[in-house]
Amino acid sequence: MTRTRPNVLVVCADELRRDTLGCYGHPQVQSPNIDRLAARGTRFTRAYTNSPICVPARAVLATGRYVHETGHWDNAFPYCGVPSSWGHALRDAGYRVESIGKLHYRRAEDDDGFSRKNDAMYVADGVGELVGAIRDDAPHRNGRREIEQARTGVSDYVRYDRRIAQRAAEWIADASHDRRAWGLFVSFASPHPPFIAPQEFVDLYDPQRVPMPVAWDPADWPDHPVSRHFRSYFGWDAGFSESQIRRAVAVYFGLCSFIDHQVGVVLDSLEDSGQIDNTQILFLSDHGAMLGARGAFGKFQFYEESVGIPMIVAGPGVEPAAVCETPVSLIDVHPTILESCGIARVDVRGQSLREIAGGASVNRTVLSEYHAAGSTRGSFMVCDGRHKYIHHVGFEDQLFDLENDPEERSDLLENADGGEEVDAVAGRMREALADLLNPDEVDQRARDDQAALIERHGGRDAVLARGRKNSAIPGEDARVTFDTETG
Repeated sequence: MTRTRPNVLVVCADELRRDTLGCYGHPQVQSPNIDRLAARGTRFTRAYTNSPICVPARAVLATGRYVHETGHWDNAFPYCGVPSSWGHALRDAGYRVESIGKLHYRRAEDDDGFSRKNDAMYVADGVGELVGAIRDDAPHRNGRREIEQARTGVSDYVRYDRRIAQRAAEWIADASHDRRAWGLFVSFASPHPPFIAPQEFVDLYDPQRVPMPVAWDPADWPDHPVSRHFRSYFGWDAGFSESQIRRAVAVYFGLCSFIDHQVGVVLDSLEDSGQIDNTQILFLSDHGAMLGARGAFGKFQFYEESVGIPMIVAGPGVEPAAVCETPVSLIDVHPTILESCGIARVDVRGQSLREIAGGASVNRTVLSEYHAAGSTRGSFMVCDGRHKYIHHVGFEDQLFDLENDPEERSDLLENADGGEEVDAVAGRMREALADLLNPDEVDQRARDDQAALIERHGGRDAVLARGRKNSAIPGEDARVTFDTETG
């Protein structure tokens, strides 16, 4: 059935690093389906999350507005439909708009732009992870278990992702008979921990041959106080053996290939139903994963492993097999969807990725910010593609040259006398950050909102008694995994 307006398919993985895909040059990870999508469209080599943690990143993805503008500070401030999302815009334009899989929004009753939400995952109890809003003297967590227990198997997330892929394939096939143009958000839970992957995918990677993470040895860990605090807060400061890290990396690679297979199920349905040539496709992740680099796991930081994400756009009007090195971020997704569908953008930041790929705004600076678990004060990153400047409220700032130091081993600001060139770059990046926000004001606003949230839920003791509740797969109870014994 021929439609004059393009369909929109947004596919999101959770905690997928930019560099752990074949199309991004990884020498081992097998990702043939995502690679073939990249061959159909444009791959962005400097794509970033606007906040390296789930709920804030997904709020940016939905709204096209920065975290400091909307107040989605951490995993206890979930998106509830305000400000309006790209889903609202498509729906108002007459599109059929639905989601399948993980949303990490507040609750099903909210009007978040989707007319129907299939098999959706929300934050626990419509509240989220309250304990992460405790910023001062927060009890430390046991962040070791998931690394120590990395293994083959079939987790709840694996079963959930298989279900998401199958439902999406069936949905797309059915939509081929609908006269309306459609927008579909397909959101997987992997390769987010637990580090449990099916045997067939883990078997692709020999733990003894996987590359070790950057600066995994304690002797090479950065000594910046923010890095030290994260390692202590999550219990990583004792370090892990080489064999433990290799096993975790191999299982993570297995999860990457597993999720690639699920993406293939979705793309096959789009192609088999004859809709692929009239569908704008965006593939991305909400954030990356440290995976042992610099003694850290999870996300939470502004190193490339954590803040860098894959971003691929394909479909009508997009150049195939193209590569764009211009910095982009999740905030550009909202205007991309609206522009591709001929819908006027209203009060959103960012720019269409299609326009950027076409050569518009080559000199761009992206912003990321963090106000959540493991941080005592706010941190902010601005990156222009070559230089990355990180401002930590109350601590020393950092500056990296990604061109000459892609592994971010040398902080140019550690040397008090870095020279005129370093001073000039740092000054320019500070001005770029100041043009976007006032770090001290934003930090205080986040802390005030978080303190008020804790009080509304009975205070610190009541929040700690509730524990750390994760999002629940539909039909299952939220897991209570908070552990105060480490540290």
